[in-house]
Amino acid sequence: LGVRAEGVDPRTRSVRLSDGNRLTYGRLLIATGAAPRQLPGVDGSRILTLRTRADSDRLADTLRSGEELVILGGGFIGCEVAAAARGRGVAVTVLEMEEHPLQGVLGPQVARVVGQIHRDAGVALRTGERVLSVVEGADGLSITTDRGRLECSRLLVAIGSQPNCAFLAGSGVACGDGVLVDEHCRTNVDRVFAAGDVCAHHHPVFDAHIRVEHYDNAVKQGAAAAASMLGGGEPFTDPHWFWSDQYAHKLQSVGIARGWEETVIRGDVDALDFSVFYLRDGVVVSVFAINRPGDVSAGRRMVRDRFRPDPTRLRDTGENLKRLMVAAGSAR
Repeated sequence: LGVRAEGVDPRTRSVRLSDGNRLTYGRLLIATGAAPRQLPGVDGSRILTLRTRADSDRLADTLRSGEELVILGGGFIGCEVAAAARGRGVAVTVLEMEEHPLQGVLGPQVARVVGQIHRDAGVALRTGERVLSVVEGADGLSITTDRGRLECSRLLVAIGSQPNCAFLAGSGVACGDGVLVDEHCRTNVDRVFAAGDVCAHHHPVFDAHIRVEHYDNAVKQGAAAAASMLGGGEPFTDPHWFWSDQYAHKLQSVGIARGWEETVIRGDVDALDFSVFYLRDGVVVSVFAINRPGDVSAGRRMVRDRFRPDPTRLRDTGENLKRLMVAAGSAR
């Protein structure tokens, strides 16, 4: 504990440590996680990120104090913190460069619904707005955007994360947006593996390298990497399940919605009781739902099995999704 890895030498199968020592290995797992992205050149006691327990405690103090909070970024972290803060009566402003929060994940049609949920809860949601500068004064922060200026007590920077792999420079381990591994969590270097937030895994279902920053993936991928390190294991094909509790609503997603061509909506959007099936080449690649966990449970199997549904039947809430898949399988 309290010692950093500063380099890896595959020739001697050793890890160089910050205390001057080296550890040799038979097999090496890189599970160094990720760090929150920062605003370049911006720092101060009133500027927060959320990654560690200490970060969480600092943020909790802010929410208890009732100070005005500005959140930069409308992704899952930004939206969850906005919901938690509003639940404690804190005035919240969210700045998001896209037209809607979570737009990059959900697409504009569904992301618009998520944005309205936050507006209805009292969040000042300012979209399509870019931050130009942040200045900390004695009494708070002054934030200048391309549309004007606002003052606040605290700023939470929630603009994504960066994989912790800089220490691998010169090791020969291939990195892109994270450490590149195959379907068995193996890097391009013999006996070196990676898993979790630092890892860009070649997913057999999606035929692409994907880096997933989520608890559920870290747990499952870690187990898959361990099996590979022991000389066994199957390709890691988990379709990636996400969840997010915001206000009284449960948001869940399975799969990776990249480059979809068609969406099929099932349920009642106005009542916030619906699911969206994302299709590419007629195949389900992702499912997102608000307050419909059963649809996501069925969607997990659809994504894994590359299910090709009849959109009309998929849209019909009178259809049982599991029976629909069984019938389609029998037809094939």
